[in-house]
Amino acid sequence: MTDKKEEKQPKKRTPKRRGKGEGALYYDQKNKRHVGSFYTEEGKRKYVYGKTEKEAREKLRAAQFEDKQGRLRTGPQQKLKDYLEQWFEEVHRPTLRLSSYLRYRGVLNNHILPALGHVPLHKLTAQKVQSFYTSKRQQGLSPSSLHTIHKVLHSALDTALRWNLVTRNVCDAVSLPGETARRVEPLNPEQAQHLLAVVKGHELETLITLALTTGMRHGELTGLQWSDINFDEGHLSVRHTVSRLGRYKYVKGEPKTEQSRRKIIIPSFVLDLLKEHRLHQKEARLKAGAS
Repeated sequence: MTDKKEEKQPKKRTPKRRGKGEGALYYDQKNKRHVGSFYTEEGKRKYVYGKTEKEAREKLRAAQFEDKQGRLRTGPQQKLKDYLEQWFEEVHRPTLRLSSYLRYRGVLNNHILPALGHVPLHKLTAQKVQSFYTSKRQQGLSPSSLHTIHKVLHSALDTALRWNLVTRNVCDAVSLPGETARRVEPLNPEQAQHLLAVVKGHELETLITLALTTGMRHGELTGLQWSDINFDEGHLSVRHTVSRLGRYKYVKGEPKTEQSRRKIIIPSFVLDLLKEHRLHQKEARLKAGAS
């Protein structure tokens, strides 16, 4: 019968003095791990851990190097969900139109948070994000929708990088499927003439004629007001848009860009249609008021 040799454990030592700015190394007896620590450029104490003294020393040197480069993660540990909620509502929301806010909020609630919200922010990897994108494609999500998800997540992680919550934006290392450009096939002159003949006398005749002759977007057409039309000079000004939110709700807003704010010359026959349409509206209001 042989005696079992007692396994020697490293004794808990006071931190090794390593010279000014080099940090300290010691063994944590309670947690059975080697610890390295140093003060960052911001004056905060930073700790790293390793199973061996060599591992802790290498991590210490790497952390000190990142600190010198301004790339050291110094923020609090938190779940991706908690960070995204703060970023989206406090940083991103003030920059968005209401329609964009609701669209991106849906992207967070329906896709990003259910799949990645539980992951600690500092442990999010490019591999996790790539697997998430692959899963969404397998579920039938279009490349365009996937690019929207990527846009939101990439923007959020850019802010996290500036705040030193992460050391890099992992979205830079993932691959996305190419977007297929939507082909727009305008009506040829014969088709346009046929459409105008079909809608003649219909309540939508003025709207469809205006769309064909000006090329205005749907939201711009539905946001048009009588005050936007200059009947004397024969032009209209695009100043408003209407966006659909949800299934039945619509919201009025302004054009997204300055280029969208523009004046459009109106053909004389379209001006006549608009005048007639406005007259019919006035007559209808008068009848409604008299009844």
